[in-house]
Amino acid sequence: MTTSAPAFTGHQYLSLHLLETVVAVLPVRDENGSPKAIVYGGVERHMITSQARRRAERVHSRNRANAGTGALAGHTTGVRTREWALITARALKGQHGWDLSEAVVTARAVLEALGLKCGDQAKKTVANLTKVLVFAPADAGQQIADHIHAQREDLTAWMEVYLKAKEGADKPKGKKAAETTPDGDGAPGTEKLPALPKATRTAVLTALAPRDAIDIALYGRFLAEIAESPNVDGAIQTAHAFTVHEAEQIDDFYAAADDAKLDRKKNALDFLDSADDSGAGMTGYQSLISGTFYRHAVLDRRQLRTNLRAAGMSQPDAEAAAVAAEKEFVTAFVDAFPEAKKNSTASTGTLPSLVLSFEGDRPFNYAATFQNPIDEMADGPAAHAAARRILAHHAFVAARRPDITAGRVLTYDMDTHNIISELAASGALLAKEAATVEELIA
Repeated sequence: MTTSAPAFTGHQYLSLHLLETVVAVLPVRDENGSPKAIVYGGVERHMITSQARRRAERVHSRNRANAGTGALAGHTTGVRTREWALITARALKGQHGWDLSEAVVTARAVLEALGLKCGDQAKKTVANLTKVLVFAPADAGQQIADHIHAQREDLTAWMEVYLKAKEGADKPKGKKAAETTPDGDGAPGTEKLPALPKATRTAVLTALAPRDAIDIALYGRFLAEIAESPNVDGAIQTAHAFTVHEAEQIDDFYAAADDAKLDRKKNALDFLDSADDSGAGMTGYQSLISGTFYRHAVLDRRQLRTNLRAAGMSQPDAEAAAVAAEKEFVTAFVDAFPEAKKNSTASTGTLPSLVLSFEGDRPFNYAATFQNPIDEMADGPAAHAAARRILAHHAFVAARRPDITAGRVLTYDMDTHNIISELAASGALLAKEAATVEELIA
């Protein structure tokens, strides 16, 4: 007889709040190449979207795990891509000796029959890409390839019928278009196509299922194209980051040198030859922003454990994985930074000036603390004024809420450290100072 897993008894939510100052960077842009912004408190603020933050943190954790470092070393992680047909085809060629063109056609047909539509066959750049990004365990392509190879004889016979039927279905229709019916594979509205063999359908669904990919359990996924493939309600909630003061932006003019032109100019025999090679190789403008951002994220510990158990983990394994995932989530939240323009701005070296963590029975978002923008002329440096404001706000809220803990606070800024020490000495700090990221977790 099996016994049910014991219920999670700790505080359900871990709330993280962070202040970080950046100078002359452009970590995220809109469709026009300009910094993203919102209006809050009556003024424009710069914004770093939650999508940019989540990707930076997810990839940071995945790279560490794959390198065998960090709390998730040894755990399975996922890959979000449109290239599963190509990944599967490369595995068929590399591991099983298939001809690459045959492998690509087969892998694409299998995924299409499953319900994942691929790009226009007339466009080589997208022909073998799925229309949507699919977040699946990193070994999904290898697993699909192993099954296709093992069932090669049966799938070859199915392919002949499928490709012939698809060719007919893809032909332009006249005025009296053929009646369309669901194809039985989760893609209604297409002409009848032969169903994917049941064993293959089951194997591919299993390969693409979240399984034990721990970053899928953390960040979730939504895949509407395949009804039978489970979606995952992520355990992490992430807010858009915004500046605690009014937006500050410059349009930086740049001139890029042409090495060949400068070499000719340097070796010119007279001033006329030199004049022919004057001027920059390329010029333009780029927007750069500076400021102190407030960031916030929440980990739902109960949802994380639910996701891990749903992936098939035993209760002890799920608990151990959840503890490791929480450690890595906090590390990535503190250390990761979007990589846009990283080589020209060195933005990924940014360290937070303040990190506040605490537990609660519900999430707590402190964005309202900065509804009134900080005025550096009156309040001093934004990072320090923001640190005082958010620590005072937390002490005020925690004194009135029985469902919230005192928390921990970490800084990499000496002036902020002095502020924390000052507040602690006066009894106004309702948090314990941490010396490492690990100490941010109770």
